[in-house]
Amino acid sequence: MTQGPEYPQPEDGGQQPYGQQPPYGQDPYGQQPYGQQPGYGFTPYAAPGAPYGVHPTTGIPYSDKSKLVAGLLQLLLPLGIGRLYAGHTGVGIAQLVVTILTCGVGAIWPFIDGIVILATDSKDGNGYMLRS
Repeated sequence: MTQGPEYPQPEDGGQQPYGQQPPYGQDPYGQQPYGQQPGYGFTPYAAPGAPYGVHPTTGIPYSDKSKLVAGLLQLLLPLGIGRLYAGHTGVGIAQLVVTILTCGVGAIWPFIDGIVILATDSKDGNGYMLRS
């Protein structure tokens, strides 16, 4: 009595008989493209619309603007420059006007805003997360 092969051969299309598993180390669904590991379908940094990657917990794409630059501009030049850099033109111009009209006293607002930008996950004017 002859039995068929224990494992499928390449000529029978790689189909497993019902109820049998492939040999250890072989992918049950065929070959993976070069560079991909089997079983991992989602890679958060390979999104086509997010060249700088995505935030790991929220999934929001990263901006081309830096959180460090925006925060330091707010702290060192408390005129709303950091908000203008990040794309929040309305808030940036408001901070500039308040600082000028109050003869510098209103610079407390952009200064504290710079600390908030550095301490939190801030977004740019388009809604993307600022890069760290």
